Amino acid sequence: MNVRRLIPTAAIASATVLGLTALSACSSSNAADKDGDGKLNVIASFYPMQFLAQEIGGDHVSVETLTKPGVEPHDLELSPKQTASLGEADFILYLKGIQPAVDDAIGQSGVKNTVDAATLTKLEKHGTEVGHDHGHEGEEHADEHGDEHSEEGEAGADPHIWLDPVKYAEVAEGVGKAMEKADPDHAAAYKKNTKDLVKKLDGLNTKFEDGLKNTKTKTFITTHSAFGYLAERYGLDQEGIAGLDPESDPSPARIKELQGIAKEDDVSTVFFETLASDDTAETLAKDTGLKTDVLDPLEGITGKSKGDDYVEVMESNLTALEKALGAK
Repeated sequence: MNVRRLIPTAAIASATVLGLTALSACSSSNAADKDGDGKLNVIASFYPMQFLAQEIGGDHVSVETLTKPGVEPHDLELSPKQTASLGEADFILYLKGIQPAVDDAIGQSGVKNTVDAATLTKLEKHGTEVGHDHGHEGEEHADEHGDEHSEEGEAGADPHIWLDPVKYAEVAEGVGKAMEKADPDHAAAYKKNTKDLVKKLDGLNTKFEDGLKNTKTKTFITTHSAFGYLAERYGLDQEGIAGLDPESDPSPARIKELQGIAKEDDVSTVFFETLASDDTAETLAKDTGLKTDVLDPLEGITGKSKGDDYVEVMESNLTALEKALGAK
């Protein structure tokens, strides 16, 4: 059954305390082992984690990403070389629930300084109207005091937290604390860089608030139901053609329903993304006389991205939404 708005807009709990997952006590020191260049060797699972590591780590880290530009993160399969490299990392930053192959490999890596970004904020349910779930049934995260932060086991737990600048800032604060703990020699730099990044994200949030507070319609249609947190934050209604999985196919009944929603809510645009096929969006737009445009879920930066980094692409997303929703 399709539910137009699965979760009412509500005040979300403030940033939860750091959820640093120590998978094995392979070192008696708080400081991570370094490569010969003296930098913290960080492996990030995909772009949103890479951006955080680079912005917070600055000159004191060397960051590698498991997901190369242009690769759909949800479908990533690790090579033997990548799997082996995980065990040699000083610090791993990932988001559990996005990439099952990565989750499994990290669980076996034995790296002490491993941070799951999903433990640094609260996950919510979005996109369940088409039956997709990135969560892992029965699993919950807890910090060292045993406090539960997220319940990925619940059907429909949405991992796309980076598309809400406020939640992303919460995650950034947690990552900064984890880096301080992993590399105390440069804790002051990590603290400063985290503060600067959070300020930048706060500014981005203000732009979204101002740009979307007065629009002709609040409904937007997108192929990939990745924008649930963004919709919640700014009082919008996301209507996904697919679920949380961008490769899933909608039913004929769902397509018919979307046609009705587009007419009823005065929708002008069907959004698609750069890393997945736009065939369904094009078909729906043609059948309903709508336009198409890009709303980037920011799972990777490529030559097709409308910006060089997270902030620039998010600003492009805001421009696209303002245009499609009839911002005044």
